[in-house]
Amino acid sequence: MSLSKPIFNLIGTYFEQLFNHPIRTKSLTSCVIATTGNIVSQKISGSNSINPHSVFAYGLFGLIFGGTIPHYFYAFIERIFSDEVKFRKFYQFLLERLTFTPVFQLCSLYFLSRFEGNNHQVAFANLYKLYWPILQANWKYLSLFTFMNITFLPPILRVFTANLIGFFWIIFLANKRRQAAKKTE
Repeated sequence: MSLSKPIFNLIGTYFEQLFNHPIRTKSLTSCVIATTGNIVSQKISGSNSINPHSVFAYGLFGLIFGGTIPHYFYAFIERIFSDEVKFRKFYQFLLERLTFTPVFQLCSLYFLSRFEGNNHQVAFANLYKLYWPILQANWKYLSLFTFMNITFLPPILRVFTANLIGFFWIIFLANKRRQAAKKTE
């Protein structure tokens, strides 16, 4: 019982921050989750040392894009599909999968490469090589989780849940990017 009080206090503080400062809270949460996901990915791959450029890139991407863009996107789909729209959640899901995901995946592959210190040509070459297979994998493996996120969770928790799902996606993505980089060496 003594451990539960600090945990409940932490959860209460998080929800208070989420309510009062949603963008800042979502951005910082996304940064922490993305950084942790990248470190876990590097450890799983058997790397002897942590690549700080990669950790920085994922953390910066999470901070700048991972909290803000999904926050505004989920608010947007809540506004355009009112409660009276039949199959509202399904339309929100389709919009997320067919518009948001392709654009967000494109941005993530490009900016992660740029944040790691690569120039435009290298970032674009990585994007060209990885975009379609990564997008297909995203649609294949994450669509069910995305549907559940949109259907069953309140809008205030969607970005957090997407980031938790994203933790495992970051491990997958970092591994694919690392494999592609080894092939070009």
